[in-house]
Amino acid sequence: MPSLDDADSGLESLTTMESKDNSPKKSDLNEDDDMSGDGDDDLEETFTERLWGLTEMFPQVIRNSVWLMTTGSLSGLKSLYGFSRNAMWIFFSSSAILMAPVIFEVERASMEEMQKQQQRQILLGPNTAVSGGIPSLGMPMPTAPSSR
Repeated sequence: MPSLDDADSGLESLTTMESKDNSPKKSDLNEDDDMSGDGDDDLEETFTERLWGLTEMFPQVIRNSVWLMTTGSLSGLKSLYGFSRNAMWIFFSSSAILMAPVIFEVERASMEEMQKQQQRQILLGPNTAVSGGIPSLGMPMPTAPSSR
């Protein structure tokens, strides 16, 4: 057994370069702390687990009412979404069915007008198709006699 004089006070180890190599590393110290600690570092809980754990501080009546309100809101949103999908389908399909004959009739009328203009151009020349009127056949229109 060593005597008190032989015991190392630690001052000598601070001055030598070998002391850094022989000193315990920080990772070795952390392993020892984990073994003796309360182990909170090992518990990795997610955000939802933490929220679920916080619900235990509220009474059961409040938890039940919040649950009912949440599920009711979700089911209400789902039914509203389904209703809006059906309503949009009915509206757009009905408008397409009701507007299709009008669109076809307008297109048919414009095609007839184009054919008439094309026929006028072929029969009477290019100037008459643009003006749209019937050209005079060389006879001047009678004018009222002017008083002199």
